[in-house]
Amino acid sequence: MSSQSGTARPGRAPGPARPLLTARWENLIAVTYPVAEELLAPHVPPGVEVDRLGGEARVSLVAFDFTRTRLYGLAIPGHTRFPEINLRFYVRDGDDRGIVFIREFVPRRAVAVVARIRYNEPYRRIPMRSAVRPAGRSGERLRVTHAFAGGSSRVTAEVDARGALPAEGSDERWLTHQEFGFGRTRRGARRRYRVEHPVWPLHPVRELALDVDFAGLYGPEWAFLGDSEPSHVTFAAGSAVALFPPAG
Repeated sequence: MSSQSGTARPGRAPGPARPLLTARWENLIAVTYPVAEELLAPHVPPGVEVDRLGGEARVSLVAFDFTRTRLYGLAIPGHTRFPEINLRFYVRDGDDRGIVFIREFVPRRAVAVVARIRYNEPYRRIPMRSAVRPAGRSGERLRVTHAFAGGSSRVTAEVDARGALPAEGSDERWLTHQEFGFGRTRRGARRRYRVEHPVWPLHPVRELALDVDFAGLYGPEWAFLGDSEPSHVTFAAGSAVALFPPAG
């Protein structure tokens, strides 16, 4: 994957862009559903199209933890570790695959405000917490919980402690590895940013408990997800990530 270029100095080749944000994304639970494409149409940025898995559009509810967060290399006190939960779908820009967020929630007000004002990302603040604990005495499984909206919504998964890389061309690889994010500027133009992380090993999910107020969090048009059967459930322990400044 080619790097975006920064401003070149006279007589020097341009270097790679500096990451806007570096962090670790950890304990990622993703619950995926097939959806009608007309639900996604209001959220599709210009110049991209909905990507499909098995001929169907998909949305994923993704809960995870930010840790070791740095903004242009600087740690902001009180804002280096926090959970996030988002609802996203999958798009394509030519051969480049990426995601679009319908809404993102974090417990830090400053994170939500900066992302919304500076980058027009659909962030909101709600109370959230997360925990990872051993499941049973063997140490072979983990219980991962993400609770949010004052505890009225909760995602809990019991997963194997060990994972394996998803096969090239598998549904799980399609769902968990994209190189770009897309959104809109306040003027409605497309905004595109690059995300770098390795392909994540995925851990078998043995149990899932999902109690989410989809209508309250994302709008009444998403209420049906509360009664829908997921097509895929994945868990990744995660890794370091780098997000690069948005471009057109």
